[in-house]
Amino acid sequence: MIRYVLASASPRRLELLEQLGICFEVSPAHGEEIITKQHPEDIVEELSCAKAYEAADRYADKYKNDITVIIGADTIVFSKDEIMGKPKDKSHAVEMLTKLQNEVHQVYTGVTLVIMENGKRRHVTFHEKTDVTMYPMTDAQIQAYVATGEPMDKAGAYAIQGKCAVYIKKINGEYNNVVGLPIARLMHELGAQGLV
Repeated sequence: MIRYVLASASPRRLELLEQLGICFEVSPAHGEEIITKQHPEDIVEELSCAKAYEAADRYADKYKNDITVIIGADTIVFSKDEIMGKPKDKSHAVEMLTKLQNEVHQVYTGVTLVIMENGKRRHVTFHEKTDVTMYPMTDAQIQAYVATGEPMDKAGAYAIQGKCAVYIKKINGEYNNVVGLPIARLMHELGAQGLV
C-alpha cells in the first residue's frame, strides 16, 4: 500500500492534492525556515526538502509495511531580483503589491517527495516556474485588496485564485504552481517513480 502525507498546513495545497483523487494525511512542518541558497529555484527546493524531511522523521516508525510518500512544498514570488515571501503586516503587503504592478514576475514552487520503503529513504526534488503579469492597480485598489486580509498568508501578497484574479493579465506556466502546488508536474513525478 502507498500512503501519502502532505507536509503543509496550506488549505490551497490541500485542495489541490484532493483534486488528484488520492487519499492523504496532513502533517505540517513546523521548523524554522533556514535559507542557505541564493537563487529562487534553489531556495524553494531547499525549503521543500527541509519540510518533507521534517515530516518524514515523524513517520519513520509509523507505516513500516507500506510505502510512505511525504510531499513537501514551498512557494516564493521573485521580482526584479527580490524574493517575496509572505508579508509581515499590511503595510508590507501594500509595498509588495505596489512593486508587482504592470510587471512580469516569477512564481517558484519547490516540491520534494521523500519516499520511505523498507526502512530506507530516498527523495526527488524539483521546482516549477510560472511567469505572471499583473494589470496596474490603483493605490485605492491595493489598499482595498489588502483590507480583505487575503494577501496576509500568501507569497507576494496575493492569491491568483482569489480576489486578486481580476488583476492578473496573463500567466506563462502552470496555473496551479502559482496557487502553491504544481499538480501536473507532481503527478508526472509520482508516475515516474511508480507511485501512482
